[in-house]
Amino acid sequence: MTIRKIYLASMLALATISCQNSDTIADVSPDEIFRQTNIYPQPPNQWMGTGNSYYTAGYVGDVMPYYENGLFHLFFLHDAKTKPAGEGFHDIHSFETTDFKDFTYQGRQIPYGTSSEPDFGVGTGSLVKVGNTYYYYYTGHNANAAFLSSNPRESVLLATSTDMKNWTKVKDFKITAPVGYYDYEFRDPHVFYNSEDSKYWMLVSAQTSDRKAVVLKFTSTNPASGNWTVENPIYTTTSSENYIMLECPDLFKMGNYWYLLFSENWSGNTGTHYRMATSPNGPWITPSNDRLDGAYLYAAKTVSDNTNRYLVGWTARKVPESNTGGKEWAGNLVAHQLSQNSDGTLAVRPISAAQSVFGESTELSIEKITGNVSHSGNNFNLSGDSKVMFGKLQKANQISFSLTASGSGRAGLILAQDQEENSGFKISFEPSANRIASYVLSNGSEDFANAYPLTGIAGTNYDVTIQISNDVCVVYVNDKIAFSNRIYDVVNRKWSIFGTSGGIFSNIKIKNP
Repeated sequence: MTIRKIYLASMLALATISCQNSDTIADVSPDEIFRQTNIYPQPPNQWMGTGNSYYTAGYVGDVMPYYENGLFHLFFLHDAKTKPAGEGFHDIHSFETTDFKDFTYQGRQIPYGTSSEPDFGVGTGSLVKVGNTYYYYYTGHNANAAFLSSNPRESVLLATSTDMKNWTKVKDFKITAPVGYYDYEFRDPHVFYNSEDSKYWMLVSAQTSDRKAVVLKFTSTNPASGNWTVENPIYTTTSSENYIMLECPDLFKMGNYWYLLFSENWSGNTGTHYRMATSPNGPWITPSNDRLDGAYLYAAKTVSDNTNRYLVGWTARKVPESNTGGKEWAGNLVAHQLSQNSDGTLAVRPISAAQSVFGESTELSIEKITGNVSHSGNNFNLSGDSKVMFGKLQKANQISFSLTASGSGRAGLILAQDQEENSGFKISFEPSANRIASYVLSNGSEDFANAYPLTGIAGTNYDVTIQISNDVCVVYVNDKIAFSNRIYDVVNRKWSIFGTSGGIFSNIKIKNP
């Protein structure tokens, strides 16, 4: 039996933290954790039935959001955990949601092609509606030697639909890298109608013949004609950036500014970046902090319901799937809400509907205090090198608190902590380095995992909201920044707050769905 629609989040039960005492609450089983739904969805197992191993488990890759009539259509590249030899990869699937709280899985939308077709591998794209027809432009990728002997590796392809459910590939449509550009790297078309230019624009991630990364522009007066005219790039990587590719471009206007988003995965500054300008053609300003999350949120693009704009990407999993594993492509869908600062730079905050799934606060259960700590209710004043350990975390929760940190030390929390306190995952506010960072704790060692600047947040006072769902943890600070991480083994483990030079944690709250 084909599974076409599975409700992933009718009641949010995040597989993470609850402050119940471990002596009175039974451990949550791994099977129960897997069944719990969440605000960071992942495609279900056996979506094509039980008979084919290819369709057992999968992850969310690049997300291609589209909004119409109250519904967000979140198309994404499906990364199957099992890929048998000879099969293609990264077919396009979708979720639907009205609020980024409850998600409905819609199954596969556009399949990959055969080994002799240009879309043996499917890459990122976007869609636009013209009249009653939806035009979905996507990347075709085929690196098979037999195909490459007479074809470019990558091209822009097209599928059409009248209902966004049944798609027909337009076999005679193909855009390849024009003269002066490298046909091995040519992908991720982003299409929209630019009312200021009275044309449809298509942005493509490309390289010049001498391997310079660009966002290349094509225009059309009518996509139904199939005619697209190549124009100049709207952005070229600078000599100081020297990015290899400007992946998954997105362009939109908010207020008086145009914003260009792209993702980069080969430097020490990995993640989703943005530029800002007063014209869609630039010149582009690079903000002092040009990323919209840390290294674990990738290929994020935006979508607007004409009131709010949301940033939607994926948070990487690890292989092997443990805190000490290495970052791997694809994972869970993660969304934030975007807003503007007074200077036009972008800010990231939690989505209000996602916050609304959490109910009453759960009572804290203190298990151990190390160092000099005074506390009253849910307020804790840590002096020197101190820590407070709480009971095992259960089910699903949102943690919030206000933190006044020492300017010279570090303060934050530790999740996935074992009984001996030798392992865990640390989230650390580090004002002296102007950053929030994460570390994997293993056998007494502390290994750096991820970091994000605290740019735009003055002083050392932080209002923190942390949402954890299964293995995904997102830290929001002052409704300005988001910091996503992949953290395994949070459920059934203890957690702590800590300070190396003190720190004041006020009004700690843990809420369950």
